[in-house]
Amino acid sequence: MSRIIIIGGHGKVALLLAPLLAARGDDVVSLIRDESQSGDVTAAGAAPVVLSVEDADEDELAAAFTGADAIVWSAGAAGKGGPTRTNAVDREAAIRSINAALAAGVSRYVMVSWAGSHGDNPVAPDHPLRAYAMAKLDADRHLAASGLDWTIVGPGLLTLDEPTGQIDVGRVEGESSAPTSRANVAAVIAAVLAEPSSIGRVIPFRDGATPIADAVANVPIKLADLDH
Repeated sequence: MSRIIIIGGHGKVALLLAPLLAARGDDVVSLIRDESQSGDVTAAGAAPVVLSVEDADEDELAAAFTGADAIVWSAGAAGKGGPTRTNAVDREAAIRSINAALAAGVSRYVMVSWAGSHGDNPVAPDHPLRAYAMAKLDADRHLAASGLDWTIVGPGLLTLDEPTGQIDVGRVEGESSAPTSRANVAAVIAAVLAEPSSIGRVIPFRDGATPIADAVANVPIKLADLDH
């Protein structure tokens, strides 16, 4: 049994992930920003802890992480509050959480990013998601350089489709060409937490034809180069 902390525990992916982890015997703790979200989190099989990652400092995060075996970042500003809040959550809070994991001695960290997070210009300068894309890329790079046992999972365009249990791994041009079920994203996160060979890998993916366990066990190391 592992103790796994999900940051952003009331998100759609997190609420699908928690029961997968609980069903295999993991002790799941979900950080949420609002007490009113507790019922949904409990129903999903996780223990809710009210702690806003947007507002918490590194010491508060490290205290919450103490004793965990793994951290999963599944939080995000979701476009609310404009570029300022996107930067505060998707870049600054994510980076604080990485540093807090180091401070708490939690070596395993899984980041939920997106399929296009690499290179200098993941989207055009005038793209409406520019602030998000650059914030995620900065956080991803910080994680890859952190020394933690990290994995970055990068789904394409998120959907509410039923899980297929199958994905294709590889970079794609733009989110719109890569529909990805949130339920498959949750299954990928659960799979990488159980797959040591996924450590140090970036996994851009979309719904596809390869069983998830096989896909995450055979990710090309070249995909871990976030600079190109």
